Amino acid sequence: MTLLRIGDFSQLAQVSTRTLRLYDELDLLKPAQVENVTGYRFYAVEQMPRLNRILALKDLGFSLEQIADMLTDNLTASELGEMLVKKQAELEKQLEEEQRKIARVAARLRQIEAEGKLSPYEVIVKETEPLTIASIRRVVPALKDMEFVRGEILKSLYVGINEQQLAIKNPELAIYHNDEYVEENIDMELATAVYLPKAGSTQTHRGALVIRQLAASPLMATTIHHGRLMEVGQAITAIFYWAAQNDYSICGNCREVHIYGREAEADKENITVEIQTPIKRGQ
Repeated sequence: MTLLRIGDFSQLAQVSTRTLRLYDELDLLKPAQVENVTGYRFYAVEQMPRLNRILALKDLGFSLEQIADMLTDNLTASELGEMLVKKQAELEKQLEEEQRKIARVAARLRQIEAEGKLSPYEVIVKETEPLTIASIRRVVPALKDMEFVRGEILKSLYVGINEQQLAIKNPELAIYHNDEYVEENIDMELATAVYLPKAGSTQTHRGALVIRQLAASPLMATTIHHGRLMEVGQAITAIFYWAAQNDYSICGNCREVHIYGREAEADKENITVEIQTPIKRGQ
């Protein structure tokens, strides 16, 4: 048995001596040896597995009293490993959500800072031609699921296009079908322009894939968003604000046209997107 002074054991374990003394008092981790005269504590290198279990369980959120009971039940390395993997997944999910919150706060802050200033989005009204698309439409459960679900939809979309041997045109686009802003049950259609598979065909189905034609629009309010894909909502807001200011109303689904190419291959932090929204005169 290799003995180390409490300070050296503290360095080895990356745990403060104060914490080690607390664990001693609570009978979680007793010193391997205590000098009778000085009362100085010595720990054995062989005690590291027990200490690692204590620290791991503490990180899992258990109280020291609960940890004492669990160690008494001789928790195996395999059981502890399973608990840590589960906790790691939970923490990663929490971290992703916190990062999304930070991004939303940053976006709101930029909106507040832009109040009273000239909008960075120039809205242009134009006419759009009919467009044949191959698309897949799904409901995204919540905003937090958006990136993953979009990836799954796009993967299925291009698999279906290859299976039907369709010729792809530009652009790739997203169409939002909800009538109002929602953070749950987001009705979304991801698509790419294609050539008609045969003369006269306007809509076919194969699994989830649909080939259909987007109608022409005589009045389409458009603007360009440069920057992060997840902040494209700012451009949509700019169009709605412009419409209200200029006696227009929205009369169709908002489209997100990917000028930068395919979403799956793009740098999501630096993209160029055209937002298109059908409008009509009056409210």
